Amino acid sequence: MIKRAYAALAAIACLLFATGSYADQPRPWETGLQEAATGNMHEIRWFEAYTLWFIVPVTLLVLVLLIVVMVKFRASKNPVPSRTSHNTLIEVIWTVGPVLVLLFLAVPSFDLLTAQLTFPQNPDVTVKATATQWQWNYEYENSGNTPLNFDSFLLKDQDRTAAGKEDKSKYPRLLAVDNELVLPVNKVVRVLVTAAPTDVIHSFGMPSFGLKIDAVPGRLNETWFKADHEGLFYGQCSELCGKDHAFMPIAIRIVSQDQYQQWLTTAASDLSKANKALMAAVDQPATVNVAENTAE
Repeated sequence: MIKRAYAALAAIACLLFATGSYADQPRPWETGLQEAATGNMHEIRWFEAYTLWFIVPVTLLVLVLLIVVMVKFRASKNPVPSRTSHNTLIEVIWTVGPVLVLLFLAVPSFDLLTAQLTFPQNPDVTVKATATQWQWNYEYENSGNTPLNFDSFLLKDQDRTAAGKEDKSKYPRLLAVDNELVLPVNKVVRVLVTAAPTDVIHSFGMPSFGLKIDAVPGRLNETWFKADHEGLFYGQCSELCGKDHAFMPIAIRIVSQDQYQQWLTTAASDLSKANKALMAAVDQPATVNVAENTAE
C-alpha cells in the first residue's frame, strides 16, 4: 500500500510538472511573478528578489520603531512629553540611510531598463500588433512575398471542440484564443504595437516575457523579446479599454524554427490548416505510466 501511495504521488507530481512546463499562465494562489521565458524576465525576477533584501528590513525597522514609540512614549508612561526639537545624529542617519538604499536600488534598475530598451540589431522576425475593442490583429512584416495577417479573438467555450482546445489546463478559460501568435524560439522578435486610429488606448502585456507596452491610436511603439524555450504563453490587455477589457487575451506560441517555417508557409494560404497541423505536432498528451506492485 505504501509503495502504491508513493507511485500515485509521483504520478501526480509528473502531471503537474508536465502541465507547468507546457505553458505559463496565471495560477491559483500565485504570489510571485510568472516563470521567465526571456532574458529580460530573468533579470526582472532577479531584481524583485534583490529589492526584498531592502524592503523587508526597512519594513521591520519601521514596525519596531512604531511599537517602541507606542509602548515607551505613551501618555501614561510619559505624562510630560519631551521638548527635544532635533537630534543631529538621527537626522544624519535618516538622511544618509535612505540615500544609500535608493542608490543600491537605482543602479541595477537602470541596468535593467537599459537592457529592455536596447534593441538588438537586425531582428529575426518583425510583428505588428494592432489593438481594437476588443481583439488583436497580428501582421508579419517579413513573412515573404505573401503578406500574413490575422485577428486573434477570445476563444468561446462553444468553439473549443471545433478548435481542438478542450483541455483547459493548456487552453485556460478567458485566456485561450482562436489564433495564437506563432513565433520561433531563440530568435529576436521585434514587436510594433499600436491601436486602431479611432480606438482607445490598450496595452500589450506578456508577463513571462517581462513585456508590457501601450498601444496608442496613431502612435507606433516598439519593443522586443527573445524567448529561450518553447511553450504556450498567455498575457492580456493591461490598460482599461472598455466593458470587455477582461476579454482581450494575448496568446503566443513559441515553437522550433522548423515548425515555425512550416506553419508560416501554410498559414499564408490557409491559417486554420496551419494552426491544426502545428497543434498536432506540439500538443502531445502528457501520459504517466505507474507501475504497481501486485504482490501481496
